Amino acid sequence: MSVTEAIVLAIVEGLTEFLPISSTGHMIIVSSWLGIAADPFVKTYTVAIQLGAIASVLILYWKRFFQSINFYIKLLLSFIPAAVIGFLLNDYIDQLLERVEVVAIMLVLGGILFLFLDKLFNNTSKDEHEPSNLSAIKIGFFQCIAMIPGVSRSAATIIGGLTQKLSKTAAAEFSFFLAVPTMFAATAYKLLKYYKAGNGFSAQEISILAIGNFVAFIVAMLSIKWLIYSISKYGFKFFGYYRIALGIIILILVYSGASLSIF
Repeated sequence: MSVTEAIVLAIVEGLTEFLPISSTGHMIIVSSWLGIAADPFVKTYTVAIQLGAIASVLILYWKRFFQSINFYIKLLLSFIPAAVIGFLLNDYIDQLLERVEVVAIMLVLGGILFLFLDKLFNNTSKDEHEPSNLSAIKIGFFQCIAMIPGVSRSAATIIGGLTQKLSKTAAAEFSFFLAVPTMFAATAYKLLKYYKAGNGFSAQEISILAIGNFVAFIVAMLSIKWLIYSISKYGFKFFGYYRIALGIIILILVYSGASLSIF
């Protein structure tokens, strides 16, 4: 993988990680377009650059991470369901990751739901607030749905927040916060598996990882700000149309014989 390809993937990661449009779906399209081979380093890279994305949350919302112990209790309660279920169903999830058509179908189904999301939750409070401890657990179970490729972790947790009477902005922000422990754990696990397999990083690969994380960090900051502005002003319908279009494109590519793979 060249530096240019690494930068493109990092831009895709930063743009899509926090938007409810499935970063996996975009990685499929872009990696296929660039013809990037899915070797062990590339697979690790696509997960490791999530660190740059979650760093953007820590910088943008740093005050929230110093507000109270209760804030961390809620994050822990939301994180536990995905950690437990992910550990128990790891092999099954890996099998799903090999099926590109699953990603496409979930993009379309999720997109249809997003078309009606604003009407379904138009009675939620307009005042931003945090979830209760019980609501945090429920949002955590919604995050488990995102283990199905194409669902989008952001989409699942935002919808989970809306079901718990959070405003659109509050639901999106809690989704950002929950991404920090979830994505950090996923990255740490991926790196551990990489090293256990006897792999290491060359000086060039370390440089690529550094560049990728920096690019993902900058792009993710812009993406987060745009998402908050977009959903507060226009709602979720745009994301619904976008998901449907992307899912259809992937299905067309799959059934036309194009070689597509998920990292």
